[in-house]
Amino acid sequence: MKQKMLLLLAVLFGFVAFVMSYSYLKAERKKIYSETETFYLIQMTKNKSAGEELLKEDVRKIAIKRTRRDMESSREIPWSSVNNVIGRKLENSIVAGKTLQDNDLQLISQRNGGFTSVVRKGYRAVSIPVDTTSSVNNLIQPQDNVDVIGTFRFPDLKGDSALDTVTMTILQNVKVLAVGSRYSGYQADPEGGVRNSYGTVTLMLLPHEVEMVVFASQKGRLSLSLRNYGETEIISETPSVDFRKLEKQLPNYNRIREQNQKRY
Repeated sequence: MKQKMLLLLAVLFGFVAFVMSYSYLKAERKKIYSETETFYLIQMTKNKSAGEELLKEDVRKIAIKRTRRDMESSREIPWSSVNNVIGRKLENSIVAGKTLQDNDLQLISQRNGGFTSVVRKGYRAVSIPVDTTSSVNNLIQPQDNVDVIGTFRFPDLKGDSALDTVTMTILQNVKVLAVGSRYSGYQADPEGGVRNSYGTVTLMLLPHEVEMVVFASQKGRLSLSLRNYGETEIISETPSVDFRKLEKQLPNYNRIREQNQKRY
């Protein structure tokens, strides 16, 4: 009996120690990600137009305070990579004072190594299946920016056998590298014609985004939403939508649309 009590106490103390260690590590991780640190980025010193070459005197080093979590999701280029961007051409026009982002630069020429040279360092190319509906009627083209939206079906939270459907925005402002086998500066059609239809779109993703997109493509339907070429804003809150929420929020959606229409 005494041995059983000792064993039980040992298990109990071990569990308490595990919980305390886990709570401590969780608190430390939250502290690290919530505290601001100093990061060094590339800032433009003058206005430059799309297609212009980036020169050494066009940029300077700037120190900013950010949380590590914010930096992990940022597309801003760190100062440590400045030598890799000098001499590159700009994809978009950019104004003085703006921090340089990876999507501000044109892709490296395909002549330097085929399609692999199109993929920027630190990113991965991943293809997803599309049809005319999910690819905006096959109007999405290489170098466009899109949002990735997923629709999934899963057992209803009520616990019965019914399936519920939910739609959510998975990723925003994602660069399109290729449509079908055609990418910027290269046409895979042996006859030289432009093929309007395609069944896949290749996206440029960060490594941790790859697993999520591949998983999502296996578990549901992915659609692409085409962005204006000058819009790079990331919306912080994009709530998911199911039938109950859609029914409840319809008046609010229409009110927001009416307000936006008055602005333009």
